[in-house]
This record gives sequence, C-alpha cells and structure tokens, in this order.
Amino acid sequence: MTDELTPAERYTAARLRAAEEATALAPFREMYDFELDPFQIEACKALEAGKGVLVAAPTGSGKTIVGEFAVHLALTQGRKCFYTTPIKALSNQKYTDLVKRYGADRVGLLTGDNSINSEAPVVVMTTEVLRNMLYAGSQSLLGLGYVVMDEVHYLSDRFRGAVWEEVIIHLPESVTLVSLSATVSNAEEFGDWLDTVRGDTEVIVSEHRPVPLWQHVLAGRRMYDLFEEKSGQGDGQVGRREVNPDLVRLARMENTRPSFGRDKRRGRNNMREADRERERRQRSRIWTPGRPEVIERLDAEGLLPAITFIFSRAGCEAAVQQCLYAGLRLNDEAARARVRSIVEERTSGIPDEDLHVLGYFEWLEGLERGIAAHHAGMLPTFKEVVEELFVRGLVKAVFATETLALGINMPARSVVLEKLVKWNGEQHADITPGEYTQLTGRAGRRGIDVEGHAVVLWQRAMDPAALAGLAGTRTYPLRSSFKPSYNMAVNLVSQFGRHRSRELLETSFAQFQADKAVVGISRQVQRNEEGLRGYRASMTCHLGDFDEYARLRRDLKDRETELAKQGVAQRRAAAADALEKLRPGDVIHVPTGKYAGLALVLDPGLPAGRTGGHRGLEYHDGPRPLVLTIERQVKRLAAIDFPVPVEPLERMRIPRSFNPRSPQSRRDLASALRTKAGHHEMRRHRKERSAAADDTEIARLRATLRAHPCHGCDEREDHARWAERYHRLLRDTRQLERRIEGRTNTIARTFDRICALLSELGYLSGEEVTDDGKRLARLYGELDLLASECLREGVWEGLAPAELAACASALVYEARAADDAMPPKLPAGRAKGALGEMVRIWGRLDALEDDHKIKQAEGVGQREPDLGFAWAAYRWASGHGLDELLREVDMPAGDFVRWCKQVIDVLGQIAVAAPAGGTVARAARRAVDALLRGVVAYSSVG
Repeated sequence: MTDELTPAERYTAARLRAAEEATALAPFREMYDFELDPFQIEACKALEAGKGVLVAAPTGSGKTIVGEFAVHLALTQGRKCFYTTPIKALSNQKYTDLVKRYGADRVGLLTGDNSINSEAPVVVMTTEVLRNMLYAGSQSLLGLGYVVMDEVHYLSDRFRGAVWEEVIIHLPESVTLVSLSATVSNAEEFGDWLDTVRGDTEVIVSEHRPVPLWQHVLAGRRMYDLFEEKSGQGDGQVGRREVNPDLVRLARMENTRPSFGRDKRRGRNNMREADRERERRQRSRIWTPGRPEVIERLDAEGLLPAITFIFSRAGCEAAVQQCLYAGLRLNDEAARARVRSIVEERTSGIPDEDLHVLGYFEWLEGLERGIAAHHAGMLPTFKEVVEELFVRGLVKAVFATETLALGINMPARSVVLEKLVKWNGEQHADITPGEYTQLTGRAGRRGIDVEGHAVVLWQRAMDPAALAGLAGTRTYPLRSSFKPSYNMAVNLVSQFGRHRSRELLETSFAQFQADKAVVGISRQVQRNEEGLRGYRASMTCHLGDFDEYARLRRDLKDRETELAKQGVAQRRAAAADALEKLRPGDVIHVPTGKYAGLALVLDPGLPAGRTGGHRGLEYHDGPRPLVLTIERQVKRLAAIDFPVPVEPLERMRIPRSFNPRSPQSRRDLASALRTKAGHHEMRRHRKERSAAADDTEIARLRATLRAHPCHGCDEREDHARWAERYHRLLRDTRQLERRIEGRTNTIARTFDRICALLSELGYLSGEEVTDDGKRLARLYGELDLLASECLREGVWEGLAPAELAACASALVYEARAADDAMPPKLPAGRAKGALGEMVRIWGRLDALEDDHKIKQAEGVGQREPDLGFAWAAYRWASGHGLDELLREVDMPAGDFVRWCKQVIDVLGQIAVAAPAGGTVARAARRAVDALLRGVVAYSSVG
C-alpha cells in the first residue's frame, strides 16, 4: 500500500481546501493560536449554514468560541450580534474580551449599571436588557442577525429563568440563535423545543473535557485517588474504573473504630492493648486536614492555583484569616509588588474614608500573600480584583462560595471541596451530581495544565462509593421555571392581543416539558385501560351483573368503615371531655398503656384557652394530665392512654410541699394513694353495641346483596377478587387522567387568571391595554403590580428623594434569613406612612390573587414587600457615611452595594412610568443621584 494520492484524490482534496478557505470559518480559525475542537468546528459550520445551534459542553471546554464565531459572522455580513449573559460581571468580562479582539468602536455594553456604545454592531448585555428591548420594540433590534445566549441553562433558575424563555420565544424569526449550555442530560429535549420555536436547530453535545480531570480524597497526610483503573482480564472489559480499595478500607476502619473496648467476652483484657495500638495507627492516618495544611500540601504537590469551595461566606473569610495566622506566603517580593500596584490602580476610585470600613488593608494583606476570598458579600470591585489577580497567577488560593462556579472565567489547576453538604435555603442537603460537576469543572486550565485535579477532604462517615457516584454521574437536567407575570401579560396583550399571546405561551419550554410528561402518562392510561378490559372479562358471572354486585359490596364496606370511624371519633371526644373535667387531686384508673392502673392527677394539662382557672401547662393537642402512678412515677400522659372516658374514683389532697422531683415526696404520696384508693378494682370498660347493628342503610344493603343473583354463584369470591383489582386499577386510572388534565394548557390557564385579575383592576379592557396597563408594562420585577398600584394611588406623591428610595427598596429587597423575627427599623414621618400603605395595598392584592387562584407557591403573584433595607436606603440617600451606615444595618459591603444598585434600577423604572404632572418622577431621578455615590458609584467598566 502506498501513501501517495492518485491525481483524482489530489484534485478532490484541493477542491475541499479551496471550499474551506472560501468560508468565513477559515479566517476565524486563524485568529486563534490553537486548533479548534471537532465540536466547535461542527457548531461553527452549522451556524455558517444558517442553522441555529445548541452547544452543551463541560465548563472550560471552549464553547464560547462558537459564540465568538457568531460575532465574526455578524461583522462579516454587516449585521448586528447581541451577546447575552446571565450576570453583569460576566457581561463586563465578555465586553473586555471582545474589545481586545475587535476594538472599542465595534463593541458596546448594556447592563443595569452601564451603557457604552449601545448602537455598536456587537453589544454585550444581560438577558433582562434584551427582554426589555423586545417588549419595548427598540429600534436597536433593526439589523439584528445573531443572538448568543451564554449560560442558557440559567432558564432553570426559579427566580430569573423565565426571562430566557421570553427572549427565545419573542426574538424575530430572522435572528439566528446560538445557545451555549453546561453539560445537561436532556440537551436533545431542549434542542427539540428550540427546533419547534426557532426553526432548524443543530444540537451539538460534547462530553469530552479538553483537560482530563483526576479525582482525589485528602485524608490526613495522604492524597488518595478516588478511582482505580482496572484493565480487562479477558472478559472484554478494558479500562474499568472502580473505587479505590484503600479508600473503602479506610472508611470501613473509620466506621468500626468505636467498637473496640465494648467486647465483654473472655480475653478482652489481652486484646485491648492491641486494639488501642491499631486505633492509634488509624488516628495517625485519618483526619480532616486544616485549611492552611491543605494549601501547603497542594503547593508542595504543584497543584496550585486552587479554588476551595466553602458553602458559607463567613467560612471563606475565616479560611483567609486562618491562612494568614498560619504564616502562609505564596508570593515572592516581586509578585507582592505587582499585586499592590494592580490593587491600588483598580481601587483608586473608592473614597479613602471608606477603605477602613471595607476591610481594605486586611484584604490587601491576603492578596499580597496570594490568598483571597470570593463571595457575594464582597464589594464588587474587590471581587473583580480577585478574579483578575487569580487569572494573572498572582493569587494562588481562593476560598469561594458556589456562586463562583456560575459563569465567571476563573479556571484553576485544582478545586477543593471541604464538604459534600450545603445549605439550600431550607435545610442542609447533599450536593447533587450536577452541582458537583459544575464545581469541579473549574479544575484544569486549557493551554496551561496537562490535567486538572478535584480534591475532596475526608470527613467522618464519608462513603467513597457515594462520592464516586457523584463524580461519575452526569445528570443535570434542564427544567423550565417559566411562569407568566403581570408585566409579561400586559406586554404580550399590547403586542399580540390575548388570543395570540395565549398561543405564544403555549410554545414555552415549560409547556413543552409538561406535554411530553403527558405523553408518558397517556401511555400508562392506555395500558391501564387494556388491563381494565381483561379484569372485566375475568369478573363476568353467568348469573348476573357482577359489576353491580361488586358495587353493593363496596358500598356496604364503605358504610361500615364510615360508622366505625364515627364511633372512634365519638369515643375520643367523650374521653377528651372526661379528661377536661379532671382536677388536681382526682384519683383515676388509667385504662391502658404503659402506666395503666391507679394514678393521682397532679395537673390536668388542659388545652390552650381552656384552663378554667387552673395554673397548669396548656397543650394544643388535647388534655395531657400529669399524674403520679401507684409505682411512684410522675408522668405526663396523652390522649392515646385514654381510649375510653375516665371518671374520678376518689379525691385526695396534694400536700403543698410535694416535689415531683423528690423520690421521698413521690414515695410518701404514692403510699397515701395506695391507702386511700387501693381497694378500688380496675373497671373493665364494657364494649358498646356496634352502631352498624342498628343502621338501617347497612340492613338495606345486606338484604339487597343477599337477594342479588350473583350472591349464589359458586365462584363468587374469585369473581370478587377480580372485581377488587378492577376497581383499584380504575381508581388509579382516574387519578392519572386528572394529572393529564392538570398539566395540559397549564401556562395558558395561569395567563387567563392573570388577565382576569388585570381586567378587574382596569389594566386590561378586553383586547386592549389601558393607560394604567401601559404604565405596568414599563415596570419589571417581582412586585411589578404593587409598584403600579402605588403609582396609580399616589402613595409616593410628595415624598423626598431619600423617602422614595426607602419605599423603592421594599420592591426589590429580600432578607437572606426569611425567619428573622426582629422588626425592621424604618424612617419616621411620611416614609413610614407610605411603607405602611404599600403593605396595605399588597394585602388587598394578595386577597385578590386568592380569589383568582393565583398562587405564590407556584411562582406566580406578588410576595409581601420586605422593609428590611428601607432604613439603609434612606440613610445612604440622605448622605450618611458608609462606616456609620454599615454598623447600623449590620450588612456586608457587597450586599449593601448590590441592593443599592437594585434600588437604583427600580427607581429608574419608576421615573419612566410615573404619571406626568406629579412629583414622583423628579424625586426618583434625584434619589438615583443620591444613591449613586461612593462605593455604589464606583465601577470597573467604562
């Protein structure tokens, strides 16, 4: 065989090369100093062929290359490209990257904070900005050819996910959509939906990580590999991965550790010393290393830079302090000088008087040593500096919360997970395989590292097999969180009318997924119906209608069960009434239970609100008498100990000196009880006549049953068993049919309810949007309807700018601790009155939502306004200093800045939507100016 090509093959190859060089992809590939991966080339070719693409690939695999090719295509074709991201920090980062490649004159930025060159051919923006442009019919949409939706898996986010679906549904048909997603297990399903709503869409899924990831467990001084590769042993299995047996042994030893020394068998003393020695050896090998120890170990192994994920802001800050106290230094003098220079340049806009309160000098000391924290409570500027220094290799150890795993381009050589449990807002829960994949996806820098490393710290009771399951599973399904809102409803009706709007909502991914689920349920219903036909045939009786006979048997059984329940309820009620009549000093017979027998009532334990003057404890679940038994025990009994009514047998005086905690007191009083009432025999409760015996309905059913032709059938019980199966399957089938009914047209039904409420309030009039509705269309956010009602009712008229800022804060702020019982501090005067009026209006809207079956639990409707940031917004807008303010409100600087920016955003909306001729619009603009100062005004972009 020869390597030489025939003339025909050389001609064909030349034509292919010429065709390739004529494409837009050829010059684009030359912009990069590395070869594109097959999945990138496949996606780029699909884009150039005019198709939309969905690219699902692991973090760090380079899927943004496809988005950048869409930018290249737009510029080549003289069209526009919008590049959307879920968070402002990612928008800022992408803007910087594209400016370096294409120049500041061709790239713009639009976020809630910044507007730079917004009419450029390439504009980077947050997804919400594009949604608002679509609803407003912005002129900027003219000439739009491509939209890149980076991190499109955000549509699973229950708070903001609906925005992604709104954009996908409402983009003009002429726009080509580029969707970039993390690896999800239902990419094909999402692609099918995109194909339905956007036209021809190519789904490209890549599971390949460009930098291999190695999984480890750090226990004591040793780093264990999580997996052990097993070569095939002639069984055809090659390269099987199994859990490291050393880890399994370690876990087994850890779990059996406490058992030595409990053995009471012969020879125990001889074994104890050997067990202790083995225990000492185990302890010398198994412990959870401290944070400085972990960083030192990673540094020694050449595994820095590293991100350590700690699911707590306070934990991140504490980790930095622990490393500083331990004397860790990861930077030399030259690196320290570069760090100081960069930090001083980036923070030059922060007022000097605020640096101390922001913890600047402690933060700088950590950075100079190459150590930093990264979490949402930090000042945005501080976070951006940490990101920049980390990418430059000047910060080598970052302690971060899981928010860092979302979007920000901050890859490391290693990722460390301290624990596999995190607080999910309601409880401590194990992290999911999807979360594990997202967190460890940061490990391994393309073009820098040969391999990445994920290190899990050993924890007591760790199960290596469960960890291997986390590391080896790729289940991260995309689930729609789409729900119609009031603002969405008026915008849709304004553009398309109610009927067309309803049809559009039916095309949402949420309804697509619900409909697919309905298909599965429908198949089950069909199988059940086949089974029902078989059961019906088996219960057929030659003597008569066995279905009718079976129905009589069920009616009889149901009636007997109902009477039995009534009897139990009546006996419980009678027993509770009898218990409520007991008084301290009553001698009773406890009829059943562990403490059955004679007892003296010390405290009747009456239910709340029914103490009748007695100073006993109150119980909400019925009377719970405290008694002294004849066996000298003081016990609190429950209703279950009294299945029948109880009556006092005697009365006794309880000495004032009686102390239930004193054995002597109990002994003396029990002796007196035995003397006073020991002669009483325990009464046996006479079983009452069954109510069924005298029930005329039961008598009628029994007579009808005996008279039925099928009653005399020799195979009656066999038929009855088939009839019972038939009835049970029929009941299950009816439940499935109700589920189908509940899932079909769910989004449209919610939209109808929202429109009905808006019509009642005068925001909609048939197919028309009223003037009030047009105002609502300009208000975005969870409390859009509340804000509109406040404007309509003039609640904010006459307020000073700082007072309006306090009121606007209630529309956006949500406390991290929802169960915080402390009432918030509020500004006095008109602001306090306006805030109270806002809560009153919310109460009216909440009642109206109940009437229209709009449920907040389902993600629709208006939550109660949170007044927890009103004082902070008022004081900052009034000109008070940051040091004084942060002490007053006890809030991290990063949280304070973030909430201020959200208040500024909603004030901007209020300024636009406020009625002409009033004071609100001017006060809102002045409030924005008052809030936008100091650390709130400082931005690293622009």
